[in-house]
Amino acid sequence: MGTSLPLVVVESCSMYHEAGFEKWWDGNAAWYERKGITKEDFKEFSFNNGLNKGDIILVSGRGEYKTGDIIIFDSAYRYPLIHRIVDEKPLSTKGDNNFNQLPVEQDIDEERIIGKSFIRIPGLGWAKLIFFEGTRTSGKGFCE
Repeated sequence: MGTSLPLVVVESCSMYHEAGFEKWWDGNAAWYERKGITKEDFKEFSFNNGLNKGDIILVSGRGEYKTGDIIIFDSAYRYPLIHRIVDEKPLSTKGDNNFNQLPVEQDIDEERIIGKSFIRIPGLGWAKLIFFEGTRTSGKGFCE
């Protein structure tokens, strides 16, 4: 797979789409359209219905990236982020369920990229999360 991290577990709700694509788009269209990303563009993206907490994501190594790809990259946080590319120059991402970009998502150096998501295994990551959820002070449980 060409990466130091061949699989990751989605541990937050930042990529969650609560009620399917159409309703999600209605609530988020303005932000993406300001970036030049249309509804039709987004429908063509991989994982256009988002990712759920507890999903396992298989990761391919570094390569070429385009708008709409979901990448895994090192951040200033404890764990790498799994977010969608919203701009290629400079490379920047956003969690689908986040109101806006985090500062760490803007102008991402290629050295920080671990890889790109290519397969989603729904829910299987809960086998890991169930052991760690109790130790967290926030973000426990399912996404709402």
